[in-house]
Amino acid sequence: MICLRCVNTCVWVNTENNYDAAEEEETQQEKEPTEKPKAKPEKRKSVTEKTVKAKKKKKNEQKECVVPQIKETEGEKSTEHKKKRKKKKTITDVLSSSEPKPGCPADLQNLVTQYFSDKLSVIEQEELKLQESGFLSSNDLTHTLSSYLKQVCPKWSKIQKQHTEKSSVVLLIVCSSALRAIELIKQLTAFKGEAKAIKLFAKHIKIEEQVKLLQKGVFHIGVGTPGRLGALIEKEGLNLQALRYVVLDWNWRDQKLRRMVDIPEIKLDFMKLLESGILKGCKEDKVKIGLF
Repeated sequence: MICLRCVNTCVWVNTENNYDAAEEEETQQEKEPTEKPKAKPEKRKSVTEKTVKAKKKKKNEQKECVVPQIKETEGEKSTEHKKKRKKKKTITDVLSSSEPKPGCPADLQNLVTQYFSDKLSVIEQEELKLQESGFLSSNDLTHTLSSYLKQVCPKWSKIQKQHTEKSSVVLLIVCSSALRAIELIKQLTAFKGEAKAIKLFAKHIKIEEQVKLLQKGVFHIGVGTPGRLGALIEKEGLNLQALRYVVLDWNWRDQKLRRMVDIPEIKLDFMKLLESGILKGCKEDKVKIGLF
C-alpha cells in the first residue's frame, strides 16, 4: 500500500525543485546577456587606447620632424644676424684713416664735463668750466717741447730764479708713461737752462724716495704720470703752491695711436689729478694749462 500523502509530498518537492531549476535557468539567462555586453566595452576600451596611443605617436613623430626645421631656421637667422653686425671701429682704425688733429682747450673742457656729468650737480659742473684766460696757446704739431715752452713761458729764466720752495715745482709736465717722461726730460735741455727737473713716475722708483728728494732739494720742473703725481699730492709729498704752468702731453700717441686720455686707466688718474687742485688753481687764475 502506498500512502497518498507521501506521494503528494514527493510530487510537491519535485515540482518545487523543477521550479527552482527553472528559475535558476531564467536567472542565468538573464545574467548572461548582462555579462556579455560588459565584455564588449572592455574590448572597445582596448581599441580606443590603442588608437589614442597611435595618434600620440604620430603627433610626436610630427613634432620631432618639425623641431629640427625650427632649429635650422634659428641657426640661419643667427648666422645672418652675425654677418650683418659690423665690427666697432677702434681708435687705431679711425686715426689710421685720418690725419691727427692738434688738441685745443675745447677738447679738454668737453672731457671734463663728460666725466663729471654723472658725478656732480649742475651748479658744481658750472664751477668747473674754465675761462680762455686759464689756457696757454696749444701746440699746432709743428713745435718741439723746448720751442713750445719758450713760446708759452717767455719769462722762464726770471721765474726759475725766483723759485726757492721745496716739495714743489713751477712747471708740471703730465704724460702717459715712464718712457715718455724720460724722452720729454731729454727734450728739455734747450729750454730749462739752470733749472732742475725731477722724474715723477712709478717705474723702478718708490714713492717714499721721491718724497725725500722733493723735501731735500729745490726742483723747478716735474715730469711724471697722472697716477704717481696724484699719489704724491695725496700724501703731501708734492704741493701746488708754487705751481704756475701745467703742460699736458696731449697730442702724443703710442704704437696703437692712443693719446693719454684714450687709455681708460690713465684717463681716470688724469681726471683725479685735475680734481686734486689743478682745476681750482685755474679758476683762481694761479695756474695755466697748455696742450702740447
